Amino acid sequence: MGFGIGVSNPGMGPRGALDSFSGGEEDRRGAVFNRTVVSRMLAYLRPYARQMSLAFGTMLAITGLTLLTPYLLKQIIDQAITHSNRADLIRLSIYTALAFTALYGATTVQQYLLSWVGQRVLANLRSELFTHLQKLSLSYHDTHIVGVTVSRVMNDVAAINELLSQGVITLVGDLLVLVGIMIIMLSMSPYLALLTFIVLPLMVLATVWFSHHARGAFRRTRTSVAKVVGDLAEDISGVRVIQAFGQEGTTQERFSQVNEANRDANIDAMNLSFIFLPVIEFLGVLATVIVLWFGGQAVARGIVTLGTLVAFLSYVTRFFQPIQELSRMVTTLQTAMAGGEQVLRLLDTVPDVQDRPGARELKLAGAPRITFEQVGFRYRPGLPEVLHDLNLTIQPGQTVALVGATGAGKSSIANLIGRFYEVEKGAVRIDGVDVREMTQASLHRQIGLVPQDAFLFSDTLADNIRFGRPEASDAEVERAARLANAHDFIAARPESYQTRVQEGAANLSVGQRQLVCIARAILTDPHILILDEATSNVDSLTEALIQDALRTLFKGRTSVVIAHRLSTIRNADLICVVDGGTIVEQGTHADLLARGGAYAALYQRQFGEESEA
Repeated sequence: MGFGIGVSNPGMGPRGALDSFSGGEEDRRGAVFNRTVVSRMLAYLRPYARQMSLAFGTMLAITGLTLLTPYLLKQIIDQAITHSNRADLIRLSIYTALAFTALYGATTVQQYLLSWVGQRVLANLRSELFTHLQKLSLSYHDTHIVGVTVSRVMNDVAAINELLSQGVITLVGDLLVLVGIMIIMLSMSPYLALLTFIVLPLMVLATVWFSHHARGAFRRTRTSVAKVVGDLAEDISGVRVIQAFGQEGTTQERFSQVNEANRDANIDAMNLSFIFLPVIEFLGVLATVIVLWFGGQAVARGIVTLGTLVAFLSYVTRFFQPIQELSRMVTTLQTAMAGGEQVLRLLDTVPDVQDRPGARELKLAGAPRITFEQVGFRYRPGLPEVLHDLNLTIQPGQTVALVGATGAGKSSIANLIGRFYEVEKGAVRIDGVDVREMTQASLHRQIGLVPQDAFLFSDTLADNIRFGRPEASDAEVERAARLANAHDFIAARPESYQTRVQEGAANLSVGQRQLVCIARAILTDPHILILDEATSNVDSLTEALIQDALRTLFKGRTSVVIAHRLSTIRNADLICVVDGGTIVEQGTHADLLARGGAYAALYQRQFGEESEA
């Protein structure tokens, strides 16, 4: 059963994490064309080589038909109309109609194929990102805002997909049309062709200017939209706290700043396009005027035919269409490069915790022995050490309670049992085997968790209970719920086990969520059990139900209980007092009280507070 234990990271608040992730390196200006990004992204098209080949074939047909239709128009004017040849007029008109029909059909087929491939590439890339995100260690998720990650998976992938599915074929097709038109124009009238090409240097200069300024602009749009999504996700998650403290105005102001920054970044990027695209259109109109002026004079002098002039005008229009398309492609390319860099950075992030070569499957016949040997640990390099030379032995089937002040290192000990983080020194062993020598999947299957903040998915109660064992029958789910004392409140609901849990489990009390989590752990039947302050936020009556369920859950398992209420762990086989990242006392409840040390002081303080209450 896979699980995660929340942990606070010193020096990295949520806003700080967002700022550190979204700024700096992302804002640097990179190359217009990143060969690494393009080559790696093109690999996602390989499974659809057949469809892309067919799309490429239709693109060639579209290119040929695009070049053919103005030539047919020239023939109609010069042969049929000028010579009043009815038969040629009918024949050429039919050819022209067939060419336009074929052009429509080829364009339709191409767009369908590109859309078909695009949606599958989009789904595959997002699926790969999601799979990779689940493999990343908790240390990654500790320091990256959820909303920013969501933006990577949704927005950046969509930008990449537009380039892969549409841009590649469009780029090749536009280049072929350009080359074809230039060849035809030069063959028809070198004089008019060279006059038309006068505007090309100006177009090149405009494109270079746009590309230079667009690099940073489009990277800023990817950064700013990630900040908006990250801030929005965080504020929605914390809406109860925002309302409770009456900070709607402050939160709105902060979101407005992020939102306005995103708006300004997009306006800056669009302003570049709004300058560039009209320039290209103006140069296209200028070329048309040049052809009309000089071509009209050439027709009057008999240098070129009227059909040639009309065809030339048509070719000039088509000549600047692909140039405009290519200029738009620059925008798409800039967006995709910026998004692709971030997606690749995410895909290339190596999990801090990985299975070693030859890692073995952990197979336990019963409750195991867990030992900590001179363990030293810190969450990230540069942060203070959380655990120092910690030694602890938990015997098979023993229930061990960890108590101590907040930040003493209790949750860190639980984290290391599941190897969600790597120890810096020493070793954590299960039945004498270092957890680093086991596969993570097999280790997690042996562990059950009942967290302090019980997390339930937006699914039915039955499916939440069977989360660790999806194949479990309804009867097994109900049996686990009965053992966890959850059956009565579930059965009392109109839809019973098919009741859907609302987002954030808003339709369940804190105690009910804990009972469902206990039922989930009972159903998976783990050999190692971890309870992270499972009764700290419930009333006395619910606590009694949970304690009764836990007595069932503890049987035959090695259990680690992180306790806040010391009254709940009196019957633990071993109580360890954690202070400053090490164990300062350990023993039974009675022994520790008689010793009059740290545990006795904690107990008397808490007992006194409860008595006063």
